[in-house]
Amino acid sequence: MNEMMSVSSSPHIRNKLNTSMIMFVVIIALLPATCFGIYNFGINAAILVAVCIATCVLSEFLYEKLLKLPVTISDLSAVVTGLLIALNLPSTLPWWIAVIGSVFAIVVVKMLFGGIGQNFMNPALGARCFLLICFTARMTTFTYDGVATATPLAVLKSGGEVNTWNMVMGFIPGTIGETSVIAIVAGAILLILVGVIDLKIPGTYIVTFVLFLVIFAENGRDPYYICAQLAGGGLMLGAFFMATDYATSPITDSGKIIFGILLGIMTGIFRVFSSSAEGVSYAIVFCNLLVPLIERATIPKPFGKGGEI
Repeated sequence: MNEMMSVSSSPHIRNKLNTSMIMFVVIIALLPATCFGIYNFGINAAILVAVCIATCVLSEFLYEKLLKLPVTISDLSAVVTGLLIALNLPSTLPWWIAVIGSVFAIVVVKMLFGGIGQNFMNPALGARCFLLICFTARMTTFTYDGVATATPLAVLKSGGEVNTWNMVMGFIPGTIGETSVIAIVAGAILLILVGVIDLKIPGTYIVTFVLFLVIFAENGRDPYYICAQLAGGGLMLGAFFMATDYATSPITDSGKIIFGILLGIMTGIFRVFSSSAEGVSYAIVFCNLLVPLIERATIPKPFGKGGEI
């Protein structure tokens, strides 16, 4: 009987795509944002991408070797984590800080909780939040065209005006992978067409965030302000590539809707009412912690004894 059963970690979803195939598709989908980030920010961005990927893969390999566990780097999940970490970093960040964040993501957030499918928060965003706490100044210093400057969201927060077209195209300061909405959406379309993700979480997230701005933000009925908020910061990258992480998002349809609504509300609170101009990373990590409660409330009751008839 044991030979006929396959036991694996959640989530349990029937699909023709296996883990390595899904991760490969995600890597391909992230290439437009990655390539644009390297074009936009230069060789430093390329170095950070390489450092983060190499560190994540090596950390997972060494951890599993030291503990005599099966080596799982062939599933490409460590590559995806490293790539996402790099895309969430400013291009001027020293490489050794990127190494610290990558080790934290793999060893602390992922492997100590059992590996892929068992981590309680998105490893890349866990690393970003960790680095924001430990190296706040370096993580919030952005340079564009050789000049240290504020991000468009910071300018909006201070009451200034921004160029929304440049924000959509990506010719703005920010982290390596968050600047170009066009590049991010191009990758997201691939994920949707292949069936790796659907629009329940990102769609609900974005719509809820817009409604929050309309209701609570001082300029919430200004379409240019709305566009700037959508195109600025990590909203699009987070909505399509990190909020949809299988292991840290609900598996039920109603749970995904609730999750997206909470993400939109939390991001709105951070951006409108806090001193910070951003908030996507903290919003996703916070909502990751609520996923067990969301699933407990939305898992259908079974038929039969104790269930519904």
